[in-house]
Amino acid sequence: MEQEIDTTQLGEDIVKKLKTIYDPEIPVDIYELGLIYDVMVNTDYEVKILMTLTSPNCPVAETLPKEVEDKVRGIENVRDVEVEITFDPPWSKDLMSEEAKLELGML
Repeated sequence: MEQEIDTTQLGEDIVKKLKTIYDPEIPVDIYELGLIYDVMVNTDYEVKILMTLTSPNCPVAETLPKEVEDKVRGIENVRDVEVEITFDPPWSKDLMSEEAKLELGML
């Protein structure tokens, strides 16, 4: 019988992995920066990540979503990954965590 995998724990593992990915222009990880809007894991261990970029003209618009997909796909038990980019709502500094604001000297 296949072992049951806790989707909540898998979601937490995904967030930990996302916190290892940094915006190349801002020395803060993409999760604390507020670029990740949602992480969804279904019971088939398929992952959908809704994220944004700091701007539509972001220089890493082509590479950052692919890096997110590749790193999350590498997590044990993840069967499939879809990364969707949205600009609704547009990213703003208000989406940054307190930790990110402190790191950037904004507090």
